[in-house]
Amino acid sequence: MSPFTDIQPVVFTPDMEQPAPDEIATITELVEVFLGMAHTVADYEGHAFRAVHAKGHALLRGKLTVLKDLPPAYAQGLFAQPGEYNAIMRMSSPPAEQLSDQVSTPRAIALKLMSVPGERVPESRDHDTQDFLMVNAPAFTRPGPKEFLRDAKLLATTTEKAPEAKEMLSTVLRTAEKVIEAFGGESETLKTMGGEPATHPLGDTFYAQTPFLYGPYMAKFALAPVSPTLVALTDRPLDSEDEDAQRHAISAFFHDGGGAPAEWELRVQLCTDLEHMPIEDASVEWPQDKSPFVAVASLVMPPQQSWLQGRSQVEEDELAFDPWHTVAAHRPLGALNRARKVVLAASRHFRGAFNRCPIHEPKLRRA
Repeated sequence: MSPFTDIQPVVFTPDMEQPAPDEIATITELVEVFLGMAHTVADYEGHAFRAVHAKGHALLRGKLTVLKDLPPAYAQGLFAQPGEYNAIMRMSSPPAEQLSDQVSTPRAIALKLMSVPGERVPESRDHDTQDFLMVNAPAFTRPGPKEFLRDAKLLATTTEKAPEAKEMLSTVLRTAEKVIEAFGGESETLKTMGGEPATHPLGDTFYAQTPFLYGPYMAKFALAPVSPTLVALTDRPLDSEDEDAQRHAISAFFHDGGGAPAEWELRVQLCTDLEHMPIEDASVEWPQDKSPFVAVASLVMPPQQSWLQGRSQVEEDELAFDPWHTVAAHRPLGALNRARKVVLAASRHFRGAFNRCPIHEPKLRRA
């Protein structure tokens, strides 16, 4: 993918962020709703999981390499100089429950880079990691926290209830989504409710959905499969009868897949037009004809055991991923990211206290 060397990114100014008058009240309600779901699951399971993206499918370790000779607009922050970073990648599903994979919801990736130098945001002064959270859709289902709060309240009423009914509904919604896609459309609402196509997660492209600082500019991130073995998995169906189909498929790829490493590109889309690429409305997909996604780094995961029964759950309990674990050059922007800062911190505190397992950042030397 060739970058547009003549691209003219918009320079960020603080007035581009416009919090709603009732944003703090909305975020407070979101914290209550998500902690309520976390409590419900913890009481039911006897163990506290994440309030979102609770079911982990893989914990992978590899390296991210920043590419050489990036155009000036893309050589910013973490990507200003070539370098290598040890990385941990977690693959998961969004609900608060440990649902069967027969309930097919969107997929997510959380990426953590170790020993990242540079000035930190205040929320991350005690850390030296850089986190990226991504989902396999380019835009969020709602513009901001207020609209998302309505969805969260509805989701909370179904947490840990009627798993068999959720499996049946998911089958119906997947069929409906196939019909819509056959006519050239797509419904992120159906996917979120359980209509996500039951395909191999390693073939998906993942998107940060929300904007971030990119040095003096603003950008969105994406992680796209590029090695042939990964690309071959795009849209490949999974066994929907397997309750842990994603976990088993990922494990088979990395443990039994012939020994070839898997490679993704970390890509950046710079904001060039605030009218069509808004900061506060996360439901708007930034048009790629105005600014393409450009590769700035390569992520390689070698063959390994992607999930160890027992041990991986312990690691899951110890780890946390948060877009506010970041250098100042990539500070999160927009209302959803401001809400995430509070909601994720509250979720971490509850999870660590309930499980009596301190959550901490891993300490690894820079590659």
